[in-house]
Amino acid sequence: MTGNATRQARAVRLGPRSIAALVLVSAVGGAALGWPFLAPPTSQVSAHAQDAPWLFTGLLLLLVAVVAATISESGLGPKAVAMLGVLAATGAALRPLGAGTAGIEPMFFLMVLSGRVLGPGFGFALGAVTMFASALLTGGVGPWMPFQMLSMGWFTMGAGLLPGPDRLRGRGELVLLAGYGFLAAFAYGTVMNMQGWPYLDPDGSPIAPDPQAGPLANLARFVAYCLATSLGWDLGRAVVTVVLTVTLGPAILKALRRATRRAAFESPVTFDAPTE
Repeated sequence: MTGNATRQARAVRLGPRSIAALVLVSAVGGAALGWPFLAPPTSQVSAHAQDAPWLFTGLLLLLVAVVAATISESGLGPKAVAMLGVLAATGAALRPLGAGTAGIEPMFFLMVLSGRVLGPGFGFALGAVTMFASALLTGGVGPWMPFQMLSMGWFTMGAGLLPGPDRLRGRGELVLLAGYGFLAAFAYGTVMNMQGWPYLDPDGSPIAPDPQAGPLANLARFVAYCLATSLGWDLGRAVVTVVLTVTLGPAILKALRRATRRAAFESPVTFDAPTE
């Protein structure tokens, strides 16, 4: 089902610098997550396998901050900041509700809907800020936090890149968002598995990364690790995201679009001169 072709306002319009920063942080994040598959056994990275995740974590945290600053500089106005604060606070408050039990994490469906309405630039900023705020709220601060921020930024940004933001409405849009939420929930879990997997002791587990093995052997170990440790968790997250998207999605999408129209993000904020 399609509606009228009314162009949907975006809270953040990505410029060349913002896109370049996003590409850079995504490339570094991909390298930080995929180095066990990319580094040959004789490389210095493999020789310092226990140190590499910490080095990548520090670098990634700095780059996420650079991206957030760049997006803000490119057009995150006061109205968008207010919207970002409200949605990030709501998402952070939703995260502890399920306490992560069996993958029950209701914040993910809100990120899907928000990214869809407000666009990829706002979505990346919202995902990263929400995960940062929720980590402070739940005491989940650690070397995994920058990867959670980046992964949630990708997750929410992806919803903003889905086709038909101006025309697709109704049941068709819900099916699209539910399908994306289902697949992206598994992708998020896989990315976070890649973050924690290198910390395992290769001598203590047959599913831990082996610095002396080749990429294919380590890939097989990683798949076994995902199946053994997080498949049920990721499935729970995916199902909850789909159910909440289908049941609550229409009302929340309508509310977000109404708020976006009233905020008029693309209209400049002006102040009248005081009258005497």
